[in-house]
Amino acid sequence: MQTQTVNSVMPTDYSTDIFEASGIKFDEAIAADLWQKIMDHKWVLSEKLGRDVGFRAACIDFLDNFVAGQDLRLGRQADLLGEMGAQYIDRDIWKTISDSQPPKQLVQKRIIRPLQEEGLSKKHGVVTPKAIVFFGPPGTGKTHFVKAMAGFLGWWFIEIAPSMLMAEGVDKIGANLRATMEKARRLEEAVIFIDEFEELAASRDEADRIDRSITNEFLKQVPLLKSQGNKVLLVCATNYVRQLDAALLRPGRFDCIIPVGVLDDDGRRTILQHHNARINVGDIDLDCIVKQTRHYTPADLEHLYQLIAQYAFDREYETGKDFVVTTECILEKITLVRPSLTDEVMTQFQEDVVTYSRY
Repeated sequence: MQTQTVNSVMPTDYSTDIFEASGIKFDEAIAADLWQKIMDHKWVLSEKLGRDVGFRAACIDFLDNFVAGQDLRLGRQADLLGEMGAQYIDRDIWKTISDSQPPKQLVQKRIIRPLQEEGLSKKHGVVTPKAIVFFGPPGTGKTHFVKAMAGFLGWWFIEIAPSMLMAEGVDKIGANLRATMEKARRLEEAVIFIDEFEELAASRDEADRIDRSITNEFLKQVPLLKSQGNKVLLVCATNYVRQLDAALLRPGRFDCIIPVGVLDDDGRRTILQHHNARINVGDIDLDCIVKQTRHYTPADLEHLYQLIAQYAFDREYETGKDFVVTTECILEKITLVRPSLTDEVMTQFQEDVVTYSRY
């Protein structure tokens, strides 16, 4: 049977295209409806696998798994995922976070393990968290951590930036937030991420009318999202947990409030190993580099290795000879990157940990 390659141009004979791909003949009216759903399925598969999936493979997979006895919800899901800018995250990102880091241990215990052991969770009445807050100093890896969670779970990652909600003006933020959260409630498996959460949910005590209305809207939307029976996790991140409205921080809204702070030696070692694997590195003294990067955040380390990579590229380009990154080269570049964390910042963070953490 000859396979026809179908591109994004709408065909005029849907039944023939599907028949040539699958060997199954449909009436033209049914085939026209199926064709668009198959193209949506092709997009979803391509995003998940990280490569373009052919029409024939998408058609067979769709017909095998969704037509028989199912309600063809995937087409509607694909539309929502596309509208919301969903991303599929590599599962291996989870490995770049050290097992010694407290947030990883907490997420494994409170979220991942109960989801993996649903029968045991139901037996003991464990309710998996559906809304959490990450807080901590800038650059400590909150966004990276949320993406890693989505990758490990195999769920879609969707970021809702405050700037997106403000695109039509501040007076439209509440309506845009409501519409976005309504879409989120219709998804099946997704991690919804909102960074700079303090911009949307600041304390109402000294806020103006519009800011109070936005916070009020969020107070309404979180319980609605949690009431759904789907697998959707809302994760909000903030550098300034003290600025959030007190009503959001009380039990009943967010299930967990988790600190994400300074990397310990094992945490920095894991990230350094990840970066070293991506450059042309020789035999280096990793213990020395771990020691010299105290108070460096994941963002600081990423910037450091961007400098190192560019330096190595330039040297080899200029000399035409293989350039291998050494310990001395890395230590030299470390002097050019100022750590984001200071003793003062860490003292304030530890105070916030005592005051606001809840898990």
